[in-house]
Amino acid sequence: MAAAMTGRGFSFIRNIAGVFHSRLQVLGVGPQQLACVHTSTSLESKNWERKNLKVYPPQLPDELRRPAEIHHCRRQIKYSKDKMWYLAKMIRGMSIDEAVAQLEFNDKKGAKVMREVLLEAQEMAVKNHNVEYKSNLYVAESFSSKGKYLKRIRYHGRGMFGIMDKVYCHYFVKLVEGSPPKPEEKTSFDQAKEYVQNLKNRTIIHSL
Repeated sequence: MAAAMTGRGFSFIRNIAGVFHSRLQVLGVGPQQLACVHTSTSLESKNWERKNLKVYPPQLPDELRRPAEIHHCRRQIKYSKDKMWYLAKMIRGMSIDEAVAQLEFNDKKGAKVMREVLLEAQEMAVKNHNVEYKSNLYVAESFSSKGKYLKRIRYHGRGMFGIMDKVYCHYFVKLVEGSPPKPEEKTSFDQAKEYVQNLKNRTIIHSL
């Protein structure tokens, strides 16, 4: 019975492979073009660094100078994205010197990586984006995202085992030329008024 089931399983797999191959031939895809069929998106297709290549139209003499924007990142960092997020949120809105100083006195592993990324972005601003003063920058955006997760075996006693994840993350930062904007100070009363106004707008929309 086991041999029969095994034979049926192999024949079923062969039939699926034959159907897939015939459909590729109908679509005009030959055996030499099977390498073009991708099942995942590579990291190079992300467009965070491509924003540095954006070309703006020339400005008029009486217009205000457009501030420079520098996008930089580091991918596949051997660190948790959740732990990196707290550090990324901490330096958001700070000037470049203040952010580097805060990360320099932080003992966490992610702080050292973020400090290196900020210094690289600061150097890129001076070399490639015509920023005159390297201290005249602030962190406009700073966030982390999930990288690859590798499954590994964790051995326990008495012949048992578990599954553990080796986690990686990406870190993205955007520097903008100029002084950091002042944060808006909102009281609890202002937040309550805004919440009530949103509720009124929703009821008006639903009534229409």
